[in-house]
Amino acid sequence: MEKTLVLVKPDAFKGRHTGDIIKIYEDAGLRLLAVRMMKMTKEVAAKHYEEHIGRPYYAELESFMTSGPIVAMVLAGDNAIAKVREINGKTDPKEAAEGTIRKLYAASKGENAVHASDSPESAAREIHIFFNESEIFDRVFGYENFLDEVKEHGRLHENRGQGTDEPLYGATRGQGFASRRDLWHH
Repeated sequence: MEKTLVLVKPDAFKGRHTGDIIKIYEDAGLRLLAVRMMKMTKEVAAKHYEEHIGRPYYAELESFMTSGPIVAMVLAGDNAIAKVREINGKTDPKEAAEGTIRKLYAASKGENAVHASDSPESAAREIHIFFNESEIFDRVFGYENFLDEVKEHGRLHENRGQGTDEPLYGATRGQGFASRRDLWHH
């Protein structure tokens, strides 16, 4: 399953669109593996946008990206990089297709709501600027078993884990909070 980095930029965060943007990705079948809200520093901006340093627009880009909070996330799915870039739309919201994130939420070509990795190599580099491996949750509480159950039954068993020590989502003891009882008694 392919991974990609997405940044919700300061303009979209300020506009209170972060939740809507995440929902668009999830509704498209992408899995959220990591998420972090942060203020980008000039050092992080230089590392992330290293190929743009020295270009005429870099100072404006750096100023914008360090102007307020961003939300960094790792998304995964089949062809995640291409899918996310299609969902985001063209950089200039005037040219973006209807229903894309940039058409819906971007103010301009410079303040364009989101960033996404453009290749597997960029994704691998960019993801590790914002997250270490222990912060990327590929398999949490038997997540794969949870997906298998949903595929097989169309939904979770209604009584699963309710008031019992029965594990939630295929988790077993020793994997953290494994039942609803554990969640409420810690």
